Amino acid sequence: MTGHVIVVDLGHGDCGKGTVVDWWCAERRVEAVVRFNGGAQAGHNVVLPDGRHHTFAQFGSGTLRGVPTHLSRFAVVDPVALSAEAAHLVSIGVPDPYGLLTVDRDALLATPYHVEAGRRRELARGADRHGSCGMGVGETMAFALDHPDLAPVVGDCERPRVLAAKLAAVREALGCAGPPVAECVAVYRAFAGRVALTGDAHLAGVLRRGTVVFEGAQGVLLDERHGFHPYTTWSTTTFRNALTLLGGAGAVRVGVLRTYTTRHGPGPLVTEDPALGPPEPHNRFGPWQGAFRTGHFDAVAHRYALQAAGGCDVLALTHLDAPVTRMCVGYAGGPPPVLDDGIGVADGLARQAAVGARLLRERPVYGDAVDDWPAAVSGALGVPVGIGSWGPTSDDKRVLATLPG
Repeated sequence: MTGHVIVVDLGHGDCGKGTVVDWWCAERRVEAVVRFNGGAQAGHNVVLPDGRHHTFAQFGSGTLRGVPTHLSRFAVVDPVALSAEAAHLVSIGVPDPYGLLTVDRDALLATPYHVEAGRRRELARGADRHGSCGMGVGETMAFALDHPDLAPVVGDCERPRVLAAKLAAVREALGCAGPPVAECVAVYRAFAGRVALTGDAHLAGVLRRGTVVFEGAQGVLLDERHGFHPYTTWSTTTFRNALTLLGGAGAVRVGVLRTYTTRHGPGPLVTEDPALGPPEPHNRFGPWQGAFRTGHFDAVAHRYALQAAGGCDVLALTHLDAPVTRMCVGYAGGPPPVLDDGIGVADGLARQAAVGARLLRERPVYGDAVDDWPAAVSGALGVPVGIGSWGPTSDDKRVLATLPG
């Protein structure tokens, strides 16, 4: 494959997008990895054949291969979290992570005030918590929708007076105590001095030079429109943002799935089986998300995600080494309806919440035991499984079918 690629998770996240992107960057020349949704709440685990491991949040999962990252205007940028991530990359042998990073000036800035307000809101929900990652990404998006003129963006880091005024407005509007605005301004100015801030022309130039891999965050079953409210993310997790950034240029759409279905935190997981799945050292209980949950492969949910995403060209199937054999082929109460994009957002959220409430009570219907997962998943979803993964490293991946593009 020589064309552009978009990698999207067709589950609730944690299906292995990062390891697929790492493999792609190891196998062929890639000009850049573009992050097109989400922010510091992402957690894409990459393990190199030599044992080095990093959980990618804002840097692209090709970084350990020397591939640059571009944070697009659809990303939410947290310079404080980015600094901690860069420090870990340095510790495992990446000499200058910031030298591999470009950031669109129009990307929203997540601040300590957004983080504080988001955590406070989640704690107030008590037993009805939504499963926030506690990184303030949703709060950043919500504030920008409510106060578009006051929402800080990355480009403001080059304009300290504008940035200070916006940070003060965010702090006051969200009723946060600290840290002092001046301290935040200093941190963000330092950030702007270490990375290359860009506009639309930069990405257009990269796309002309060669292959670009677009790396999605979270999963389609958590999408802000297509997921089951309120257990969703404030992010478009489908191919939509990446296709917008491509501006009409073609790309191969890759949907990533596991051989068993997982979820981090509360919300519907129809096939849940706590005894299922091998231990996962990189997926554990999170203080904000809650438990890492496992269930049998849910063909109904993943088929819904595929439809909501507008289809894909090829599937990447991970965890083929897991000792699992059951596939859910139906629900006792029938499949969830596909969201009609023509209805209003408010009506859409109400509809998705109603479907989600039903799924919390739903029971799975299982088919025959699976002994050939690529064939079973391809048959259930109607898309070829072109990439198979039997472990966390690039050496554990195999091409199973001719890849398009």
